[in-house]
Amino acid sequence: MTWTQVEVLTQTAGIDPVCAALEEIGVTGVVVDDPADFEQFLAGKQGKWDFVDESLINRRSDKCSVTFYLPQNETGQMQLAQVRSALARLKELDEGGTWGELACELCEVEQESWQDSWKQFWHCTRVGEKIVVCPSWEDFSPARGDVVLRLDPGMAFGTGTHQSTRLCLELAEKVVTGGQRVLDLGCGSGILAIAALLLGANTALGVDIDEVAVRTATENAQLNNVGGRAFFRKGNLAEHIDGSYDIIFANIIADVILRLLPEIPRVLAPKGVLIVSGILSERAGEIEAALGVSGLRAHTKLEDGGWAAIEIRRAKGS
Repeated sequence: MTWTQVEVLTQTAGIDPVCAALEEIGVTGVVVDDPADFEQFLAGKQGKWDFVDESLINRRSDKCSVTFYLPQNETGQMQLAQVRSALARLKELDEGGTWGELACELCEVEQESWQDSWKQFWHCTRVGEKIVVCPSWEDFSPARGDVVLRLDPGMAFGTGTHQSTRLCLELAEKVVTGGQRVLDLGCGSGILAIAALLLGANTALGVDIDEVAVRTATENAQLNNVGGRAFFRKGNLAEHIDGSYDIIFANIIADVILRLLPEIPRVLAPKGVLIVSGILSERAGEIEAALGVSGLRAHTKLEDGGWAAIEIRRAKGS
């Protein structure tokens, strides 16, 4: 399969606005290249170095960019058009001209090249108190009490490195007490459903509109030896979902979560928990304000780096 690599040219000050705009339109798996980070690293070093990689020194003159990949199909073309519109809006907002060119550079890559190119940047990541998310290609020696989640995200979103996923995992550690039924809406790589099973949940169903995500999540469940308790299928959020679930994850974006909320009471167990994330902190209030109409209430909110995750339960009497 062929993909379009999209590199958005920006400056250090523009990275957060660009990433936030991309998240709002559903582009979540990005690689940020900021030479200013390396300048900051060099500034903290003193004395003589015995070895300096010349290629790293040369990075000081590299352009600042945010890179991501879109499929070369109708969906990808639609997202690319949304990206261009979003960048045009950012350019209008950037009155001081500090966010850079805000232009796209495109090139075509094969799936195998994409999958291999980013592996050098992702390593084992500790999340919360117990969970350690590890790439399938890395060795890791767990400490006592560690819950190790092996993952190969392939082309699907969800490695545990983004704040939205990390916040969900932190909440999962608190709400998974054992034996629950889990529903993961927009499951991506399957990371949240699989983590819940490793923490003690009984079964998990994951749903995603992307067939690649469904296949990847299934493979990751097998990789973690929970394949017999994890089920993934193609679908649109809670549509055609039957039964009730003790824990529901929706790590998506604010606008989709707002549309989803009216459906939640139908599939949430009486004492169940809904965990939503992928929400910019400034929009968390919109989610909280919309809960009452669906008979729900915010219980706990976590924030990190401008992102928010909310633990939601049924309001009393609902």
